[in-house]
Amino acid sequence: MSGDLLPARMVNEYVYCPRLFYLEWVEVRFADNDDTRLGRNVHRKVDSESGAAPLPDEADLRAARSVTLSSERLGVIAKLDLIEGDAGKVVPVDYKKGSPQEDGAPWPSDEVQACLQALVLLDHGYACDHAELYYATPRRRVRVELTDEALSRTRGLVAEARGVADRTTAPLPLVDSPKCVRCSLVGLCLPDETNAILQRREQPPRRLVPRDPDQRPVYVSEAGAFVGVRSGRLEVTKDKQKIATFRLIDTSQLAVFGRVQISTQALQACFAREIPVLWLSAGGWLNGFAQGQPPKYVELRRRQTAVHAQGGAGIAQQMIAGKILNSRTLLRRNARGDVTKQLQSLKQLADQARSADNFSTLLGIEGTAARLYFTALPSVINDESANVAAEFSELGRNRRPPPDPLNALLSFCYSMLTKDLVAITLGVGLDPYLGIYHRSRYGRPAMALDLAEEFRSLVADSVVVGLLNNGEVTSSDFLRRAGAVSLTDDARRTVLRAYERRLETEIRHPVFGYRITYRRVMDVQARLLAAVLVGEIPEYTPMITR
Repeated sequence: MSGDLLPARMVNEYVYCPRLFYLEWVEVRFADNDDTRLGRNVHRKVDSESGAAPLPDEADLRAARSVTLSSERLGVIAKLDLIEGDAGKVVPVDYKKGSPQEDGAPWPSDEVQACLQALVLLDHGYACDHAELYYATPRRRVRVELTDEALSRTRGLVAEARGVADRTTAPLPLVDSPKCVRCSLVGLCLPDETNAILQRREQPPRRLVPRDPDQRPVYVSEAGAFVGVRSGRLEVTKDKQKIATFRLIDTSQLAVFGRVQISTQALQACFAREIPVLWLSAGGWLNGFAQGQPPKYVELRRRQTAVHAQGGAGIAQQMIAGKILNSRTLLRRNARGDVTKQLQSLKQLADQARSADNFSTLLGIEGTAARLYFTALPSVINDESANVAAEFSELGRNRRPPPDPLNALLSFCYSMLTKDLVAITLGVGLDPYLGIYHRSRYGRPAMALDLAEEFRSLVADSVVVGLLNNGEVTSSDFLRRAGAVSLTDDARRTVLRAYERRLETEIRHPVFGYRITYRRVMDVQARLLAAVLVGEIPEYTPMITR
């Protein structure tokens, strides 16, 4: 980043929080919250260019809004909200949404930004002896004096920020800082979670992570349907009749099944809002996905490629151990017969997975654990679905095509889990195709499959067991053709509703202690994995329930 002009706004962010600066400037990551939206609203008036802004030797500058100036000497670029001129001097006025400090002084980060704007003006030959900050809440200006000390400190902070930008890893989070509470990037930064893992704080993590994103997936499974866009809404029609409509601002992803068409305009609207679009077969197999611009977190993808080439550095062992222990927990909680031997064996296999010294050994451990688990899985199905359990016991786990109802349900739910983790990896900045445990193959989202391992029993298998034991899905909800079994259209919609309910179930996080939904847990795990890949935290901790 050393050759790029550093925006004055980014120097403000550096003074406020070096990690925030790094995430936004170097990794180009950003997230909105109420404060950032309010800030844009405050700037609406000054963001419109107006007024002449002649150079000092051309004419007098009276008043100009939204003026962009750069300084190669300082290595910065600044967008000045307002420049006022009088008697041959100019004053930069920067607009802020909040209030000054209790004693009326400007916040340090704001003061540095104002000084930097003044320095840029001075570098262009303007006469400037002070700057001003307009705070919108009290609707008053605060004067910033351009003392030698303030200007020297500002130049030093620019140099510091540039040095941090040249690093390959982000600065560590602030510890127990009140700044984190209202930071828009708290869900990306995970300050308390990172500090807890690194043992930089003794107290349990604060509840800083948003309880759940407001957006939800949109599923379109009606054969022959068409997805268009109108007035900021996705519209689903069939035979020119509207059958559903969804606000884009409420949509986290668009998933279409089978013979569903999507207009170019709808795709562009999704891409503009960073909404991934995923195409699945009628049976739920993920065929492909699309997004707008690729993630800009280049360093993460570079590190991911290196770890992929090196074989995982212990991450795969933790993932498989987590998968085995979560499978064991499902059996322990729900089995209707004696599965003591299976539970003991699974516990031993989880311990062996953690200490496996090569990929082949780990693969063998995972295969053995899977056979034990699926052999015992019918024991969690109640008597009303005994025929489904019996057919699975005879055939065992079989994927493509599923030969029995239980296999069909498992395969569909695993596909939904993979689909969600593809969307999450894209949002985090990971490459969904470069895995650590799963080997990369053409069209195989190996990283999403890696992250899915610890959630298979927590989410997918739990959904399947609940559907069968609650009688929401019965033998009549399946189609049998040439030895293959698939869900009916109505049954598929029932499964999707149950799957979404499971994702919205709140649990107490076993590591961080706060309550969080499974939907958000998957996002947190992907971000923790990213932190491991870039060297921010030493090892990956899987999500394991007790």
